[in-house]
Amino acid sequence: MPEAVLTNDADAMRLALAEARAAAAAGEVPVGAVVVKDGRVIATGRNAPVGTHDPSAHAEIVALRAAAAALGNYRLDGCTLVVTLEPCAMCAGAMLHARVGRVVFGAADPKTGAAGSVLNLFAEPRLNHHTQVQGGVLADEAAALLRDFFKPRRVNVSPLRDDALRPPDSAFADLPGYPWPPHYVSDLPALAGLRLHYLDEGPPDAPRTWLCLHGNPAWSYLWRHMIPVFTAAGDRVVAPDLIGFGKSDKPKKEGAHAFSWHRQVLLELVERLDLHNVVLVVQDWGGLLGLTLPMAAPRRYAGLLVMNTTLATGEAPLSAGFLAWRDWCARNPAFDIGRLLSRGNPQLSAAESAAYGAPFPDAGHRAATRAFPALVPERPDDDGAALSRAARDFWQHDWHGRSLLAVGTQDPVLGEPVMRALHADIRGCSEPWLLPEAGHFVPEHGRQIAERALRHFASPPRQPGDDL
Repeated sequence: MPEAVLTNDADAMRLALAEARAAAAAGEVPVGAVVVKDGRVIATGRNAPVGTHDPSAHAEIVALRAAAAALGNYRLDGCTLVVTLEPCAMCAGAMLHARVGRVVFGAADPKTGAAGSVLNLFAEPRLNHHTQVQGGVLADEAAALLRDFFKPRRVNVSPLRDDALRPPDSAFADLPGYPWPPHYVSDLPALAGLRLHYLDEGPPDAPRTWLCLHGNPAWSYLWRHMIPVFTAAGDRVVAPDLIGFGKSDKPKKEGAHAFSWHRQVLLELVERLDLHNVVLVVQDWGGLLGLTLPMAAPRRYAGLLVMNTTLATGEAPLSAGFLAWRDWCARNPAFDIGRLLSRGNPQLSAAESAAYGAPFPDAGHRAATRAFPALVPERPDDDGAALSRAARDFWQHDWHGRSLLAVGTQDPVLGEPVMRALHADIRGCSEPWLLPEAGHFVPEHGRQIAERALRHFASPPRQPGDDL
């Protein structure tokens, strides 16, 4: 048994990762664990359910048994258990029963994690022992081990989950103005196996990337007028479809959707694609979520292009226009999406209107469009409200990039009054550009917006300390 004195959690996690690799070599899911007391490893464990024919032989249980034997006591007071993957409910229960003082894990487990991902047994106030928990230690390394283990074992690397739907490819055939090939990702931790679609046009090493985030009930089709302008300038465009929209998978239940979860998916996508010198382009829910992203990695972002959206901090009443929209959605859950888009954009052809409805062939595919109106934070403790308040502080005090607001003045929900209020919260923002011909779905006038944006963002971004 190792006798090395450990000085930090990362050192202990590296030992746990070695156990995980040994598990993988034996054909077991690569999860490893160590138990540390007074800076010394007193026990190790690796996954062994397959080889031992024991459903309880998770790495944590193996390590707990060895630690108890080493100490001659099932109670492991003062011990820290370090494991490469977030513990499941079984393992969490065993740790609590053993009175483990502290648990450190690497990668989150969105399918079975009992330390916050699915449930949090460690935070249950009715239990008589409380264990300190810290996650995310060497998480990338731990997640990579799992991905490398499972990838060759999957016939389909992105199978459809039982609780989700996937629109057929035929629904997107020959859409007008949308010739781009799809890109998919399903192994982001927050996705939990759901498949997310995104467009990725232009050179990967382009000097600038436009990250375009749509709202409800739109999808990446919204950006079809802007993408060619940006790519013709030599830039890169990344335009994801939020889960539940476009070509992305669609959970069947409305309860699958949450503000903080959708944000986490976007954060992980930006990290996965390693986007830099980003101009964040947002509209509607793309802004509600997207405006909370840069504060998590401000060095990735150089510009902000905003169209008819807001920050929902939960501190002020939602606008009368939005409340009316929310009420209308509740009364008309199967509203015609193409007709809605056409109402404010009479220039749309019948084929373009139909394209907006292509991802939603029936009610089963519409859970997100039904769920999103009620997800806008309304009270200070609603999911996303605290994030939005933190984002507002970021835009007010810490933002150093260039900003442009394009406002569709015909929008009764998120039009000029709402956008001027948002403008006041963005440090150094230029005067809003009013588009009297545009309604809520401002990117339908995207060519002129993209051309102006190219001119606006042509100058180098401001740096901290520059005069505003």
